[in-house]
Amino acid sequence: MVVYVQKKDGKPMMPCSNVIGRLLLKNGKARVVMRCPFTIRLNYKLNTEHVQKLVLKVDAGSTKVGTAVSDKNGNIYYMSEVELRTDITKKMKRRNKYRRNRRYRKCRRRPCRFLNRKNSRRKERFSPTVKSKIEGTLHEIEFVEKILPIEEVIVEAGTFDPHALKNPEVLKNPLLYQQGLKYGFYNAKAYTLWRDGYKCQHCKGRSKDERLHCHHIIFRENGGSDEPENLIVLCETCHDEFHEGKFQLNLKGKKGRTLKDATQMNSIRKQVLKRSGATETFGYITKAHREQVGLPKTHYFDAVMCGSPFIIPNFRTEMVLFKKCIPKGDYQQTKGVRSQQRIPTGKICGFRKFDKVEYLGGLYFIKGRMSSGYAKLMEIDGVEVKFKPMPKFSQLKRVSARSSRMMIEHPIHLAPKGASILGRSG
Repeated sequence: MVVYVQKKDGKPMMPCSNVIGRLLLKNGKARVVMRCPFTIRLNYKLNTEHVQKLVLKVDAGSTKVGTAVSDKNGNIYYMSEVELRTDITKKMKRRNKYRRNRRYRKCRRRPCRFLNRKNSRRKERFSPTVKSKIEGTLHEIEFVEKILPIEEVIVEAGTFDPHALKNPEVLKNPLLYQQGLKYGFYNAKAYTLWRDGYKCQHCKGRSKDERLHCHHIIFRENGGSDEPENLIVLCETCHDEFHEGKFQLNLKGKKGRTLKDATQMNSIRKQVLKRSGATETFGYITKAHREQVGLPKTHYFDAVMCGSPFIIPNFRTEMVLFKKCIPKGDYQQTKGVRSQQRIPTGKICGFRKFDKVEYLGGLYFIKGRMSSGYAKLMEIDGVEVKFKPMPKFSQLKRVSARSSRMMIEHPIHLAPKGASILGRSG
């Protein structure tokens, strides 16, 4: 474990060992400014300005971001894995539902507003989800630059071709970019009708029903796609009988493959490189270096080998900092059909939701609070820890207050030579 050090003016220095950090604190030459990761700030001014420059490596992703800091000799001083927010769309839809219900109930009769929003016509405007992910990645870069002297930033974020991901055959024949399976047809329904010969595939026309439907083999509510591979032509009579449970279709459909993450990464990659001034590298290079060293597939180990020549890493720290982005506050203030019950969003007995607390020698986060004096605790992944009896507020010790992300450190287990690591993947 290393101790991160800042100068008196807040500028980062090279980290020191636990012994040096403990002596500085004991002699009153430094003070603690952060517990996770453990960071101290000197109380006196240094005469020298010489610091070793380090490289920050970022494995950018749509849901998780891995980071690592190393020097030119392969010494690793910092590792982290950040889980970005993916719940913004769900919360905004729920908020919209509540707002619409409230407007109808109160009969405000406000005219609709859609195209007159100035913000919607602004250039380089991103959706709230993409904006949150961009800011979450940049926030981690800024955080590391506050505790370590970073000279260069390397980001691994490749570009994605949604058409090629959906139909890999276009890579073999570029002409298929303009002429896909449904070329010459108005939509997937028209292609499916032509493919099945405009005939019901169950009764083969015996029902004499001329009205044809396109039936989803895997229902859309179960993740089925709208592609022709998941569609079959049924007459209206057979279609109704199928949904009534009179017969079954022993067919294999196709689940929808979402390209949401690939589309978001194209925007995230461009903005992170533009705003951070980083150098770009590619995933196939990182994968080759990681497999040569023998490291398992994790986001922070990808960051360790990101943009590096073949050098066996020397882990100066055995701790990985796991982070999870959370909202800064609670938008919902009330609950109930008429919003008559107010939700306490402030402190209860000195504790807020997502506060980091210590209980029975372990570190947890507050998931729920009760006005009767009890709390529900959870791990950083959101899984509730079942304690019997339920912990009281008087038994909890707050380690850190709620912020825009939850943080906790976990050790990794290093082999004797540091070549292979067996630890949790996060």
